[in-house]
Amino acid sequence: MTTTAAETTSGTANLRVSQFTALPTPAELEAELPLDAPAAAVVERGRDQVRAVMDGVDDRLLVIAGPCSIHDPAAGLEYARRLAAAAKEHEEDLLVVMRAYFEKPRTTVGWKGLINDPLLDGSHDVATGLRMARKFLLDVAGLGLPAGTEFLEPISPQYTADLVSWGAIGARTAESQIHRQLSSGLSMPVGFKNGTDGDLQVALDACNAASAAQSFLGIDGDGRAALVSTAGNADTHVILRGGRKGPNYSAADVGAAAASAAGAGINPRLIVDASHANSGKSHHRQAEVALEIGAQLEAGGPSAQAIAGVMLESFLVGGAQKLDVGDVAAGTAVLAYGQSVTDACMEWDVTADVLAALAGAARARRTRAA
Repeated sequence: MTTTAAETTSGTANLRVSQFTALPTPAELEAELPLDAPAAAVVERGRDQVRAVMDGVDDRLLVIAGPCSIHDPAAGLEYARRLAAAAKEHEEDLLVVMRAYFEKPRTTVGWKGLINDPLLDGSHDVATGLRMARKFLLDVAGLGLPAGTEFLEPISPQYTADLVSWGAIGARTAESQIHRQLSSGLSMPVGFKNGTDGDLQVALDACNAASAAQSFLGIDGDGRAALVSTAGNADTHVILRGGRKGPNYSAADVGAAAASAAGAGINPRLIVDASHANSGKSHHRQAEVALEIGAQLEAGGPSAQAIAGVMLESFLVGGAQKLDVGDVAAGTAVLAYGQSVTDACMEWDVTADVLAALAGAARARRTRAA
């Protein structure tokens, strides 16, 4: 149901709001697209395994790989099938999690992701977007593959979080009190990225805040405004993604970050993002960065033990293409199948080689430690 702001409020409120559109409640969407027992087992097993890797109990390397954003669920699922096969092939050395990002933070304006604009045309059919995101996560779980996502909107996790094994808070929102509070109540391990300027303290503070009990405004399963009280999330960690000053994945950078985390009472084992500022957003350079991280694992030393995981932006086709929502709305857009519409991604063949190399590096680290 859609109503105008004038129909529902007084003459002094919502003067710049054009309309309100009712959405299904989280409970309604869960009833429509339920989490069955096999999918729940995949999610829970994924959470336990991620937790074990981050705590150093499991000596495999965590690899979160997938498109920068999911814009075409069919192509995303084809990618997931390939990733599931690779995960099985390397399961002794790698714990592979599918990157399934449905919300995109924008520095200014632009397409905000599948949940916000699932038809890619500026229509912002959020109800459809929530359904598509939930269905996609169910399909990925059906492949036996755990999924990870970035949480951007504070309301949307009520619709999808039961299907997520690992969560991330991005560089633009790691400093946000809202996102720290949200993370304190999430049921899976959550990583916080360092700030866009490269500041590590933002992520350290975020981990500490999210590990504490919090009380804040939110919604319940029936969509009602509620006071949300949390117990705190003990499974927070840092993600190094570089910054405006340059990359921060070197052995020295990793060692310093791990020492700072330990000094702050935070898990010193961390994840390194091979994309974003660590690769200058070049998908060609990203593969090189991933291999350099693998070389650190093989070399041993403090940084090798501190690196618990790697993030990769990868899709079927390499690079990125421009998405113009106006062209989509007009029916004149021609989008390449399996290519990112946000950040440039490594193509699948390169990704397969990188996964094999990282598996070898994790195996070498295990041998050296033994």
